[in-house]
Parts: sequence; structure tokens; C-alpha cells
Amino acid sequence: MVKIGLEIHGYLETKEKLFCSCVAEHGAKFSKPNTNICPICTGQPGSKPMLPNAAAIDKAIQIALILNCKINEKLIWQRKHYSWPDLPKGYQNTLSGPHAFPIGINGKFEGIKITEVHLEEDPAAWNPKTGEIDYNRSGSPLIEIVTEPDFTSSSQVVEWLITLKSTLSYIKALDRSSGLKADVNVSISGGARVEIKNVNSISNIKTAIEHELARQERSLPKKQETRAFNELDNTTTHMRFKEEAEDYRFISDPDLPIIKIDSKTIKRIKENLPETPKEKLNKLIKKYKIPKDSTEVLTKNLDMVELFEIVSSRISPQLALNWITIELQRVLNYNKKLLDEVEIIPEHIIELLELVQTKKITELKAKEILNKFVPKSFSPLSEATKNATISDEKEIEKIALKVISENKKAVNDYKAGEEKAINFLIGQVMRISNKRADFATAKRILEKNLK
Repeated sequence: MVKIGLEIHGYLETKEKLFCSCVAEHGAKFSKPNTNICPICTGQPGSKPMLPNAAAIDKAIQIALILNCKINEKLIWQRKHYSWPDLPKGYQNTLSGPHAFPIGINGKFEGIKITEVHLEEDPAAWNPKTGEIDYNRSGSPLIEIVTEPDFTSSSQVVEWLITLKSTLSYIKALDRSSGLKADVNVSISGGARVEIKNVNSISNIKTAIEHELARQERSLPKKQETRAFNELDNTTTHMRFKEEAEDYRFISDPDLPIIKIDSKTIKRIKENLPETPKEKLNKLIKKYKIPKDSTEVLTKNLDMVELFEIVSSRISPQLALNWITIELQRVLNYNKKLLDEVEIIPEHIIELLELVQTKKITELKAKEILNKFVPKSFSPLSEATKNATISDEKEIEKIALKVISENKKAVNDYKAGEEKAINFLIGQVMRISNKRADFATAKRILEKNLK
């Protein structure tokens, strides 16, 4: 029997670190090494931590509630000791450990039991090849979600993690630019548990699990160990035999007070949680009568959902869905941006689609205008005045006759029965008219003059 459990780590989206006022930066936010630091986050002798970052505590509670955990009303900070170059104090402040009270316990999400959700500070970044240490991320608030070993396959893990990421994106508690990492625990019947440390993407997690299961089938582990995943050759290698909790010498931190979370605070945070993707999906299907597969694409991104709901209040939902999930997403993908990284004003999208609906501009011209909405959208009305749709048949016929005279091969191909040739000719009409000619009119006039 296969047993797989996860210890998932992600950076909380906060402005400051956990125990000091230094800027919290990680993932894509890194600046020059050792620039956002102070005596607290670099562990200078005599320095004392500030009170924990209240925003980090609230966001951790949000995550625990989303995972249907019971919230502990008393939190005791522990010192987790280990000797490693990236740990300036010689210990890590955490809400985990054998005598700890994590933020949340005994949860369940998508059929998988959640052991606990806890908060801790991140170590520094150590480069073992050069020996250099960057303390910019030291002390950043880090959330850890620990599951029971309820997974039985790599594909089940992947599906669950994708749903988890989508759900957590709705509460905007995690820094999406830095992604999720996981320690993956794998065992098969009769064998010892093996932990694979710091696997940094969902695809790598899948590969690491599959490699480890195959390795354990060949040689059943008799002793718990920690292994590293090498993504260059998709293998795991021995790091050390597994430590137990007592190896870390957990003790309560005398410099940090007990945090008490009253029921009113928990109720306030719970009442302000947004809808989950599933709840949003069911509402959209019911309200807008749009296909389930389309809404599943939409609900993977909360910003897209919110934009769609605003736009569809004034535009046909099906038209809004197509332009937001396909055309706008195309523009974002081309520019390698997420929606929350650019400034798209819903009114500008509404104006653009109204111009398409009323045929004041062509769809091709609208797509061209949309291309310019990144990084910041603008009112398309002035562009529409300069690029109004040409519907006058005489004007379009004049362009069509010019296209026919200049493209003899395509004309002969069409007359020989190659229907696709008409698309090339229509394209030439659109090019000459600067994408302003009405598509249906252009096609009809070309077909008439090609008889």
C-alpha cells in the first residue's frame, strides 16, 4: 500500500517580516542581497524580536479556515534548534513542535485530512558553493500546511495541489510570485518513511514521487531518511537519516508572549472570507447559464472572475466570457503578466465590447486595441473614432476589386474549388482597410465578384 503525505510551504503576502519591520521579500521580489535587514532578522547579539506581524497571523488563520481546521485560541512560539549556516540565531521561531499549538488543526480539504497549519519564520538564503548568505528573506512569514499520508498516487497529489493553489489564490494570502514548495513523505507497505525535501513545483513533486515509489519497490527502505530531489536527472539522493522532533530541542521562546485569539476574531475573519472556487463556479453557472467547462477556466483566477462579473452586468455574458478568458488572457500571456500585475479598468473593457456589439469597430480592430491595454488600459472611444467600421458596400467593393486584381493566384485557386483561398483574400481586404472593413460584407462582395 502506498502512503504519501505533504508538508507544503508558502510565503504569506505581507509588507513586513514576522518579527521586525524590514520589508518581506521573496520569490520574484528580491532586490540586492542583504539590503532589507536589521539586527533582529540577522540574529545580532542582544537583539529582541518585535511582536509578531498581526497581518501574518490573520492570513494564517484565513488559510486554516479555508482548510476547515479548528483554530487554536492560544499560540505559543517555539524555538526549533538546528545548526545550519542560513539560521543566524541557531534556532527558528515556529508555531510547530511537539508541545506547540499550531494555528489550525484537524482540518480536511478535498477529501484529504489536514494535520495542522502553522506559521514560522523563514531562514536566510545560503549558497553552499560560495558560502555566501543573503538575509533578505530571513524572518519572512512562512506558512506550512501538513497533511495526513492520505494520498495514494502522484496524480492524486497533483490534482489536489492544483485545487489548493486555486482556492488559496482567492483569499490572496500567499505570494503567488514565489510559488509553493513541499516536503514529500513517501512509503510503501513494510518500508520506512522517506522524506524528499524542498521540491519546488507541482511537476517536480509528481516526478519525485514516481521516482521514489519505483526506487522503494526495488529496494525497500528499512530506516527513515531524508532525500533531495535532483531535477536535472529526476532522481532522489540521500541527504541524511531522518531526525526526530527531539533532535531539534524544541523549547518555548521566552522573548515572545503567548498569542490569544478570541472567538470574535475568528468569527470576523471567517465572515470576511471570499467564496471558494467551487462556490463561485456554481453561482456563475446558475446566474449566467454559461457552460461549466468555461467557468472552470474563469474561476482559476479570482481577478478574472471579478472582472467578468462587472463586465457581464452590462455586456452579454457569453461575449464577456470569450473576450476575458480568451482574448484578454492571450494578451496577458504574450506579455508574461498576470491580471493583478497590470491596470485593467473594467469600464474600458465594457466600452470596447459595446463598440463590437454595435458594430462601430470590427472584432479585429477591437483585438488590436486590446493588445495595447497592457500595462495600462485606456478608453477605446477615441481609437474607435479613428478606426470606425467600414460598412459602405461601395467602399468595400472598391477595396475588394483591388485585392482581386492584385492576387491572381488566390483568385484562380478559389475558382478551381479551393474554398480556403477566400480567407486569404478577405485578409487582404482587412489589411488594406486597416482591419476596418465589415467581415461579413467583405466576404459577400468578394464571393459575388469571383463568380
